[in-house]
Amino acid sequence: MKSAKVVPLAPEQSVAPQLHQRLRAAIVSGDLLPGERISETAIAATYDVSRQPVREAFIKLAEENLLVVRPQRGTFIRRISIASALTARFIREAVEADIVRRNAQTATPTTVAALEAQLEKQKKAAANNRPAEFMRLDEAFHRLLAEYAGVPDVSDYLESLNLQMNRVRNLSARQFAPDKLIQQHCDIVAAIKSGDPDAAEQALRTHLREIQNDLPLIIAANPDYFEDTETAK
Repeated sequence: MKSAKVVPLAPEQSVAPQLHQRLRAAIVSGDLLPGERISETAIAATYDVSRQPVREAFIKLAEENLLVVRPQRGTFIRRISIASALTARFIREAVEADIVRRNAQTATPTTVAALEAQLEKQKKAAANNRPAEFMRLDEAFHRLLAEYAGVPDVSDYLESLNLQMNRVRNLSARQFAPDKLIQQHCDIVAAIKSGDPDAAEQALRTHLREIQNDLPLIIAANPDYFEDTETAK
């Protein structure tokens, strides 16, 4: 792990699930990079645990296509699947288009105020050049939309589907200024505030399709981070 200070695991919770969650977050955020070698022994030493729960976490990460085991070479962070990322984007757009339409039809002044407050946090993170914080706020924004649409569990259902897409989005946040994304969020909220479902849906679709515009540039800047790159052409 690259962090200078590792937060200890919670002693009252099972070790393997905690390791899985932490390693998955590190992979998705880009703290652990595609193609990077990862060691059971090193992770066990970092968290002062035996290798068994680390092995259990590795197995689950491999099942999620985040790790790959290469015989006689070791275990590596799997490269990002473009096909999986684009499929996730397609499904997410279909789901969230209905979510913002419902928000535009049912939003209260309190809902709009909460969304606008969240936008201000995004702007502050962008102004202070904190891409990791911005990405957390971006995810929170979409979770708020689902919550206010009355379907808060949607975000949890989409979480595993979005893993590859979110890896791309985190690379994008490091490479591009988030100003365009923030403006797109503002357009979504403005349409919700005005009670215009069609405008809200169109703003959301424009926003989630932005990754397709950025993808060729992200691949060009980080060609070794991706597999099936022909899918993006």
